[in-house]
Amino acid sequence: MSLRIVLVRHGLSSFNVEHRIQGRDDLSALTDVGVAQARSTGAALADVGFDAVYSSPLQRASDTAAHLLEVHGRGLTPSFDEDLLEIDLGPWSGLQRRELRERFPAQEAVWRAAPHSLELERRDGSRYRPLPELMQQAARFCRRLLESHAAAVDGADSSVLLVGHNAILRCLVLTLLGLDAQGFRRLRVDNGSISVLNISGAAAGTQSVQVESLNGTAHLGAPLPPRGPGPRLLLVRHGETDWNRQGRFQGQIDIPLNANGLAQAEAAGSFLASASIHRAYTSSMARPRQTAEVILAAHPGVPLTATRGLVEIGHGLWEGRLEREIAESWPQLLADWKRAPHTVEMPEGETIHEVWSRSLNTWSTIAASLDDQETALVVAHDAVNKTILCDLLGLTPADIWTIKQGNGGVTVVDYPQGAGGIPVVAAMNLTSHLGGVLDRTAAGAL
Repeated sequence: MSLRIVLVRHGLSSFNVEHRIQGRDDLSALTDVGVAQARSTGAALADVGFDAVYSSPLQRASDTAAHLLEVHGRGLTPSFDEDLLEIDLGPWSGLQRRELRERFPAQEAVWRAAPHSLELERRDGSRYRPLPELMQQAARFCRRLLESHAAAVDGADSSVLLVGHNAILRCLVLTLLGLDAQGFRRLRVDNGSISVLNISGAAAGTQSVQVESLNGTAHLGAPLPPRGPGPRLLLVRHGETDWNRQGRFQGQIDIPLNANGLAQAEAAGSFLASASIHRAYTSSMARPRQTAEVILAAHPGVPLTATRGLVEIGHGLWEGRLEREIAESWPQLLADWKRAPHTVEMPEGETIHEVWSRSLNTWSTIAASLDDQETALVVAHDAVNKTILCDLLGLTPADIWTIKQGNGGVTVVDYPQGAGGIPVVAAMNLTSHLGGVLDRTAAGAL
């Protein structure tokens, strides 16, 4: 890790409560709940030393930054940046969502289904597309941010805090991941939420982005984001094994959880105890099955189904070996695995494409089997979870290192339009139940 970017959405505002379109109007203020959210977020980030803080100048964001930093307690002041302004929905600003549907039904339908193609008209009569404009704004901010913190990106650790709004924060994530505006609806950013991205490697011309977590809200009192219509899936990585701790490549060797892994499973179980879980699925291997069984102790009667489709990638001759041992016999193949995993076939093992195919087929089958009111628990492995999340976000097999999956981490995926609709990554790699907002679990070997 070099540059850590922590994204925080402003607290609940008066317009949020009234279900009004805010956009760039500055008529909305934090509610008492929003102030409490900002202060809780400051407490959750108290052990993170930020080198810089940037905030949207709009009142609801700037007040969030002020309350957050007061509790954070390190004397930081934000720099206000207009490239963190919210999306420009000028013709709609101030309208309640009900009024928007009544007055502009066709445009509102486009905004829900294909926001990147929405066109609006400014007061001077000119036409514009709000979301593509916001993506350009996000790209401009990211360029300036990385230039300002180039030393960190090139090697020296640093952390920055960005306080902004729903749409601009989603666009920043998409921009850093190299995705376009069509991925806008695949992400969720709640009031007061914390998301973390890590950036490294610019000096060598191989700058990489890792999504550590998205939309964490447990510090606000509820472990998971509220659910809406449609099925929900809870994706969990198994707890730690001795081989994770030692850095051995596990693959399909059936290593059980160690004591810390069982504790992580119990923590995940407590974290998910209040969730309504109707079905559960696990890889047929011991470490995810043990994790699932511990989680389900708080959900008696929920059936657990084991499937080969969710087993870890087969590392073949690498299994059981330390990285340094692999480097001695397969130096180029290991280098390729780190640089371009989609090009590698493990010696007597699998390719990431094969894992991608079977993991996604299994995931899609599970999602399609759920009724709109149902929630399913899915417990699997690092590479399996990464392929699923890459697909959900619109990434490719080449991008698996972009996704971090800590042992015992929890991801939430919603299908608000049913299993056949666009999936929403409502939260990703939540690890607060394991000891803090930041994912401190070792990456380990797959």
